[in-house]
Amino acid sequence: MERSREKALTRLAQFAFRTVFCSLAAITCGELVGSVTLAQEPGWIILHSEELAPLGKGKLQRALKIDGLFVETKSGRELLPLRCEVQPEKSQLPVTVIRTREAKATLPSGRVVTLRVEPRGLTCFDISLRAEPASDVLKWGVAIEAGPDEYFTGLMERVVDGPQQASWAPGITAAMNLRGQTVEMILKPTTSVYAPFFISSRGYGMFVKGTWPGFYDFCVSDPSRVKVEFEGPSFEFRIYTARDPADIVCAHALDAGPPVLPPKWIYRPWRWRDEHTHRTNYYDGTPVTGPFNSEFMEDILMMRAFGIPCGVYWIDRPWGPGRLGYDDFEIDTNRLPNFAESIEWLEEQGTRMVLWIGPFFQGQMETNALARGYNLPGQRPQRNNYPLVDFTHPEAKRYWQDGVAKLLKLGVAGFKLDRGEEGIPDGGPFNVYDGRSLRENRNAYPVLYLQAAYEIAKQYRGDDFVCMPRAAYTGSSRYGVFWGGDIGGTQEGLRASIIAVQRAAVMGYPNWGSDTCGYNQQLLEQEVCARWLAFSCFTPIMEVGPTRNVAFWNLPREPSYDTNLIAIWRLYARLHDRLADYSYRHAVVARNTGMPIVRPLFLVDPKAPEAWSNWWTYMYGSDLVVSPIWEKNKRTQEVYLPSGTKWRDAWNPDRVYRGGQTITVRAELHQIPLFIRDGAQLDLGDLNKEWEESFAIAKQRPDLARLDAEVRAWFQSRFGQK
Repeated sequence: MERSREKALTRLAQFAFRTVFCSLAAITCGELVGSVTLAQEPGWIILHSEELAPLGKGKLQRALKIDGLFVETKSGRELLPLRCEVQPEKSQLPVTVIRTREAKATLPSGRVVTLRVEPRGLTCFDISLRAEPASDVLKWGVAIEAGPDEYFTGLMERVVDGPQQASWAPGITAAMNLRGQTVEMILKPTTSVYAPFFISSRGYGMFVKGTWPGFYDFCVSDPSRVKVEFEGPSFEFRIYTARDPADIVCAHALDAGPPVLPPKWIYRPWRWRDEHTHRTNYYDGTPVTGPFNSEFMEDILMMRAFGIPCGVYWIDRPWGPGRLGYDDFEIDTNRLPNFAESIEWLEEQGTRMVLWIGPFFQGQMETNALARGYNLPGQRPQRNNYPLVDFTHPEAKRYWQDGVAKLLKLGVAGFKLDRGEEGIPDGGPFNVYDGRSLRENRNAYPVLYLQAAYEIAKQYRGDDFVCMPRAAYTGSSRYGVFWGGDIGGTQEGLRASIIAVQRAAVMGYPNWGSDTCGYNQQLLEQEVCARWLAFSCFTPIMEVGPTRNVAFWNLPREPSYDTNLIAIWRLYARLHDRLADYSYRHAVVARNTGMPIVRPLFLVDPKAPEAWSNWWTYMYGSDLVVSPIWEKNKRTQEVYLPSGTKWRDAWNPDRVYRGGQTITVRAELHQIPLFIRDGAQLDLGDLNKEWEESFAIAKQRPDLARLDAEVRAWFQSRFGQK
């Protein structure tokens, strides 16, 4: 692990060295240096970099050509006749000599547009376009020359843009590569982790700054161009170049973050339900006499009896009084009796309590917020998600934080932040409190919401808390970890999640998890759930739920008591728990260097074509190759093993394979293709033996009457007859 960390840090240091200690970079802007009036001729920006893979022939083969520059106003679109070439000049001196020039043009409309290109050494370029006057500017756009086989990825956790269910449509073939797709850069519910950043297999990345909505066209309208358009009065973006795509991913992650370092306990297994009902009997008819919510106790007691570790238990809404179960940040004592004491009970077992929260007011707080103008302007009254908090209003933010503080005082250790992208107004004449338009605030809203929760949690708990939103944009990684929204519970939903965790990693979100078995279309098929449990083990956050508010011991289909799934859950929860230190060490690397925990193969072996095409295989940290199976009835898998080392089969430790090749392996329902770097100091245990033990234990139904009595006795010993 230390070697991996040193390698990541060394690579980042080398990238920074090339960026800061560079040779002379001269900007040639031709006749457009200064301010001149020109006809509307095509403009372009040419960025030379030895880091780029060759494209075509001639002097521009290692250059990035950006053309199609335009500005759009209410009067229409005007092409920008700005031409600028950044030509590095080689020098033996380790010093930085940078000359930044501005190119200006007066358009036929009389508007003056300024192009500014600022090299950051030989590997990074900051580019901006501004107009005077800017009051009626609506949009800007550029196009980037693309090769016939160029590969692009990033931007969103969705497989494809549009309705989220399109990402898990039956028969879908789109995967990590965005080529041939268009993407609207505005957050949509509920698979909503986004970033205006993508990388190219040619050796560059593009990061658009700000929060205005945008649009990407990856060689759809023009097979030789990536077209990028963004709204707003100005347009700023950064181009990174590097031969190793990991350098680009790391540099962007640090620019947009750095990613938060959460407490180690978030890397232990999680359990949750969508809704908790307090019942008089457990699933098997055993009377409930314990002091806490019956379904909550059932989960904890059953997991403990099976030997399934649980580091985090989260309770989703409703947990409060009122129509939506969310009034005034108070606990509904009928649904959750003795809530504060239940947190103490959990913590004695090494488990933290997490609660669902939303960015809106309910109860008396709603009445007060509306009277004081704390609500987000432009939102019409509605049944849910109303009234939203205007987090740019200091008093509104503090009022909402005061509500969250009530929960922190009870011992709650973290929050699942829902609804940050759902029903947010994004048009009309209104501005938020700090003066931004609703349109500009749209992508910024989930970041402001997350930051508000982070700040109040940090005030009460130091660094011992977690905030986990489902929506993210640039800046979110500084404050939270993430989950993949309301994913479909089908084999294609699992497929979409395998892609989503890798896209999230590329975008600078190293800590991510998915609703195991899915949230929408909860079919609870044995094969899909089994494969998903194995996949979730090798994501930083392994959270199991909601499974229609039931568990694998009382499913709404046969077998209701699913021995196989209980055993598979036990197998992978225990393995995930053993990997908690390993995951945390790689979270430290992500924090310090930007290198994500989950690593698509092209980040570790970019010269191999298979590393780009074998999208279902990835590395978990520096020492594990994992290849989740998502198709039902499939028992073999093609796995590409990265070059430069040997790999040991975790299920058959006597089998060691040379890296740099694709192998076909067999994997039964309880198995996931898994390989350990030969020589790594990482002990996964005897997985075959643990599977046999897990299956034997799962067949024995726990005695809930005895377990319930133990909780009752614990409570009485602490709190008497309360």
